[in-house]
Amino acid sequence: MITPVLPTYARAKVSFERGEGVRVFTPEGESYLDFGAGVAVTSCGHSHPHLVKALTEQAQKIWHTSNLYQMPGQERLAQRLIDNSFADTVFFTNSGAEALECAIKMARKFQAASGHPEKYRLITFEGAFHGRTLATIAAGGQAKYLEGFGPKVEGFDQVPFGDHEALKAAISPETAGILIEPVQGEGGIRPVPPQCLKGLRELCDEKGLLLIFDEVQCGIGRTGKLFAHEWAGIAPDIMAIAKGIGGGFPLGACLATERAASGMTAGTHGSTFGGNPLATAVGNAVLDVVLAPGFLESVQQRALTLKQKLAALKDQHPAIIEDIRGAGLMVGIKCKVPNTALQAAALDQHLLTIGAGDNVVRLLPPLVVTDADIAEAVDKLDRACRALEAKAA
Repeated sequence: MITPVLPTYARAKVSFERGEGVRVFTPEGESYLDFGAGVAVTSCGHSHPHLVKALTEQAQKIWHTSNLYQMPGQERLAQRLIDNSFADTVFFTNSGAEALECAIKMARKFQAASGHPEKYRLITFEGAFHGRTLATIAAGGQAKYLEGFGPKVEGFDQVPFGDHEALKAAISPETAGILIEPVQGEGGIRPVPPQCLKGLRELCDEKGLLLIFDEVQCGIGRTGKLFAHEWAGIAPDIMAIAKGIGGGFPLGACLATERAASGMTAGTHGSTFGGNPLATAVGNAVLDVVLAPGFLESVQQRALTLKQKLAALKDQHPAIIEDIRGAGLMVGIKCKVPNTALQAAALDQHLLTIGAGDNVVRLLPPLVVTDADIAEAVDKLDRACRALEAKAA
């Protein structure tokens, strides 16, 4: 008999009824250290007082009006994102997949409006993950997500990650742009080197292509800057964000330059819920926290502490850990044992982690994590590794 909730998730046998900071608690009161943050979503931690205040105050005013009317909170959030990025305009969505759908449509519409309707294809990269819609699974190109859903949506040409020659060879008269995650998340926490992002910018400029970044997972302070691509000193034409911008409330956005968005006129795209008063009240509160003086610098400092402690852990457990990689507080533990085994062992120690491709365990703690939290998490990972070693002995 099918379960009341469609059985598309392999859920752990634990549930949580409340959270505080970097901790979540079961109905029985057991505490878990959350180094998954709901897949990089609870950027400000659980029950952050400023976010709770913003949500409850807005809930007592108005929840939803739809985008048929002006919304001051939405306009304020859009302007703040513009003021702190490359963008000139913002379209709000409920999720990362929807933000990517907007980005894909925008790139195609730009070329069509520029007199090149034949330019509709995007080049993407192996290991990418851009969402679960029919278009975004085609963009990601992973067989396990495509299987059984009929013909793959046309318009995506995938090349190996890091293969510059294959990338150049894939450019055709039908190419509209290049879509890439500055740090692959689901693909195994694989950062794109800054020089490669610079090279992509130069290539797009040379060939008349749009450069599209997927910062759904790596954006909103996750790498120690508001957006991951800032480390490379370049900017895209279009960028999708979500996850951390809502701090746990469903919110995404597609940011773009005026030029890239020039084809998106009234009626070309829309969303019933995207950027409604509740969502943008929380989004503005998240930016209050993340853009506060010294906050991003503290993320960089905590990231260095985590990296150093994990490097020592790797040395202590060479049979379990192959490598440590990532950027900022987006860290991957490349495993020599099945990553599911290390995940399960960590869960036994009341530490929440997340799996990823390439046999990686992801650590994505809330950005408000402290040095003491990091020390506790690494101690739990140490015990998890020892348990796996004992089991193998």
